Amino acid sequence: MMVTLNPYVNFAGNARQALEFYHSVFGGELTTSTFAEFGQADDPADADKLMHGQLEGDGGIVLMGADTPSSMGDPGTGGPISISLSGGPDDDAVLRGYWEKLLASGSEIVPLEVAPWGDAFGMCTDGYGVTWLVNISANAA
Repeated sequence: MMVTLNPYVNFAGNARQALEFYHSVFGGELTTSTFAEFGQADDPADADKLMHGQLEGDGGIVLMGADTPSSMGDPGTGGPISISLSGGPDDDAVLRGYWEKLLASGSEIVPLEVAPWGDAFGMCTDGYGVTWLVNISANAA
């Protein structure tokens, strides 16, 4: 069995919109469930918020997310976590496509260009406050 690490991002009430955006970036299949659907809406304001969303994107990308319930307070934005997408030269067009779509809703931190270590690297924050790092290896693995 292979161990998999999947990023899980918490949102302040806009998880559905964010995951639908990521679905438009990464393709694949998006499934969502609300707090009400699981009988977990202790606060009526949480009923339609996402308790769990999972995107199984093209190429094996898995991204999960949820709205933070009212009882837990504001999850904040950004924070100490970034999500990294990386691949080799054969993945260049796919990774640049992801980069353009993520950047379109947000802002560039580091342009996607050749870095001192020889790979193409860029960093951006999307319109939902999530920081993304894209690294395209100069050499085939």
